[in-house]
Amino acid sequence: MDSTIDAVAEIFSWVGFGLGAVVAGIALVMYVFDGTWLPTRGVLDDGEHGRVVRWFDEDGGVNEARLTHEQERALAGKSMADIYYRRGGRGRMRLTQGSPAVRAVAYLSLGLLGVGIVALATSMILLFTRG
Repeated sequence: MDSTIDAVAEIFSWVGFGLGAVVAGIALVMYVFDGTWLPTRGVLDDGEHGRVVRWFDEDGGVNEARLTHEQERALAGKSMADIYYRRGGRGRMRLTQGSPAVRAVAYLSLGLLGVGIVALATSMILLFTRG
C-alpha cells in the first residue's frame, strides 16, 4: 500500500509540475499575441445591424465595432462606456483590459502547479515519517 501512495504522489508531482509549466508557457504566448489594449471612452449608438460603439484611438482615428450579445447586456441603457481597444487593430474592442482566455489558461497552470506542490509535499512527508 505504501508503494502505491508513493507512486501516485510521484505521478501527480511530475504531471503537476510538467503540465503546469507547459500550460504556463502557453499562457505566456497567448498573452504576447493578445497585444496591447488601451483604455478609452466609447459612445454607444444603434446601427443597422445592432448596437455599435464608436471611439477615437490614440492616433485620432475613429473606430467602430458591433457589440456582442453579452456586451449589449452589460451596457444596456448606457450611452457611453469605458472600453479597451487594441493598439494597431481597427475595429477591435472589449470591456476588460485583460483577456478572459489568457486569464483562464493562467489559472489552469497555477492549479496544476499547485497540484505538483501538494504532491511533492505529500511525498516528502511520507518519506520522513516512515524513516
